[in-house]
Amino acid sequence: MNHQDLAHEHCVSQKGRAPLDATQIGKLLEQVAGWRCDDDAHTLSKDFRFQDFHHTLGFINAVGFIANQQDHHPDLEAGYGHCTLHWSTHDVGGLSRNDFICAARVDALLATA
Repeated sequence: MNHQDLAHEHCVSQKGRAPLDATQIGKLLEQVAGWRCDDDAHTLSKDFRFQDFHHTLGFINAVGFIANQQDHHPDLEAGYGHCTLHWSTHDVGGLSRNDFICAARVDALLATA
């Protein structure tokens, strides 16, 4: 399985589920190049660089579309020419498959740009 497979999955409710364990996270990280786990595996993050603020804002809007479509929303930090996304599943208090699905969808978005 690769990021393209993950990118075709849809987020599902995680209420009542446990967060992914280190083994599960490690296997999923192999499918989303450049993403890293932060905060003791509570956040999946990646930094993105763009040529200017206009392109950064376009990226943020595209991520917003994905997030609304999947009903799974990241935290983000942005400025001129850069944006960092942080995915986490608050319902489980850590990472879920949804975070990796959304990461793969963002990567697929950029692969087609």
